[in-house]
Amino acid sequence: MDFDFSLFLVIATVVTGVIWGGYALYRKSWNDGKEHQEPLLVEYARSFFPIVLIVLVLRSFLVEPFRIPSGSMMPTLLVGDFILVNKFAYGVRLPVLHTKIVEIGEPKRGDIVVFRFPRNPSVDYIKRVVGLPGDHIGYYHKQLYVNGKPVNQVPLGRYLGVGQGRNMSGATHLVEDLDQVEHSILIRNGQPTVEGEFVVPEGHYFVMGDNRDNSNDSRYWGTVPEANLVGKAFLIWMSWDWENGGVGLGRIGTVLK
Repeated sequence: MDFDFSLFLVIATVVTGVIWGGYALYRKSWNDGKEHQEPLLVEYARSFFPIVLIVLVLRSFLVEPFRIPSGSMMPTLLVGDFILVNKFAYGVRLPVLHTKIVEIGEPKRGDIVVFRFPRNPSVDYIKRVVGLPGDHIGYYHKQLYVNGKPVNQVPLGRYLGVGQGRNMSGATHLVEDLDQVEHSILIRNGQPTVEGEFVVPEGHYFVMGDNRDNSNDSRYWGTVPEANLVGKAFLIWMSWDWENGGVGLGRIGTVLK
């Protein structure tokens, strides 16, 4: 079973707060004017409560870190990249329950989004939004179509992978323009993939990986409900290149688009 860190933070905040607050109220009931030493458990609760509360607020409502576990978003994101996700870009949600309490914005074509996988909501996925509610999406012969129009693609030649991206060296490297959001994609000519027409239902989004022939995305399992959105990825804050045993300094600080 996947570890639910948000649930852990909520429980830790409640438990430490109840222990600390309960003891403070209990002390007031003594009203003897004497100094009493706090039990060790209460001392720990008083120390940890503000820390876990701050982490809970930051992680639930502002920014959450994620690690990239697969190459489905290459060349934009590599295995070993650590990213930051804006948690309020698409509305403020309660931790654990995921209920939206404040409307702020909606995904746009080209956004890189983190979402809870519809077939297993305990697992987080990251893909790029290519289709909005009501859109007609087509994918034929490695070409993406939005509402009947081909999305502009400019070939850059063969991809020369670096770091954790070396395994895709030789793939065709293109720049795709989704509503003026230019981003790199990779395709493998000759490698079979799912093709067809897709209609995006209201309240859903069609997502694809930038590594088009190595991505488990909406072409295979359908669209992402709005309720499953976690946030918008915006920055690489750390990158680890295990093959070279070091930090990928050139990727740190990369703004995602």
